[in-house]
Amino acid sequence: MSGLEQHYERPGLEAVILDTLRAAGKNLEALTTDDLAPLDQFHTRGRDATLGLARLAGLSADMTVLDVGGGLGGPARTLAKDLGCRVTVLDLTEEYCRVGSELTRRAGLAGHVEFRHGNALEMPFGEAAFDVVWTEHSSMNVEDKERLYREIRRVGRPGGRLAMHEIMAGAASPIHFPVPWARDPAWSFLRPAGDVRRLIAGVGFKELAWTDESAASLEWFRQRAPQAGAAPPALGLHLLLGADFGAMFRNQVRNLEEGRVAIVMAVWQR
Repeated sequence: MSGLEQHYERPGLEAVILDTLRAAGKNLEALTTDDLAPLDQFHTRGRDATLGLARLAGLSADMTVLDVGGGLGGPARTLAKDLGCRVTVLDLTEEYCRVGSELTRRAGLAGHVEFRHGNALEMPFGEAAFDVVWTEHSSMNVEDKERLYREIRRVGRPGGRLAMHEIMAGAASPIHFPVPWARDPAWSFLRPAGDVRRLIAGVGFKELAWTDESAASLEWFRQRAPQAGAAPPALGLHLLLGADFGAMFRNQVRNLEEGRVAIVMAVWQR
């Protein structure tokens, strides 16, 4: 297991999640996307950002979507439930794929969302397989971004779209660690937004939209960053992030305040 997989792996995660949902009075055989949203929207601004990106990218029913680095499948289930998309989640963390599949079954969406364990730099899909390739806070762990976006372009159909909501390097450096995607610099590979913008255009995408979401993201983190000594809610991202949860979120506030990271939402055409 790589260091990156160790960062995300949580042994016994499925049992912890189900026990927490049961204690909250949820029907484990009829879960809803709202039931799971405090846990499975593992990105800034949560479900609102997912739906905002879907609107920006013009997603609609029956589109085939590949969610690269989709984790437990929160965005995938939202796109399937709210918009009627057919979504494939590709993730490097085997446990996320296994637990995500089980949560999807319990939410009645197994016919609309599937999980594949695999590497985004060597995607196990043929060319032009998807209408939309979707990434939310997954590129930070990828060093070879040129290869990543070439792979994304390969599996997207001509005229299809890349919908992205990503964290990038700000004007100041270095960032404060730990952060949700890395406990130290070994697995954090941020690039400035301008560099990423040029890189994606350079591999053959046409830009349709590019918005800096840093200010709105900072306000969201300020409202939700855990206070010292405060107990987290029963169901939340601390179940994924472990004991460093509080420090990670407080560092995200600092990184945004000090311009060490930027958060961008963008749409590109293949």
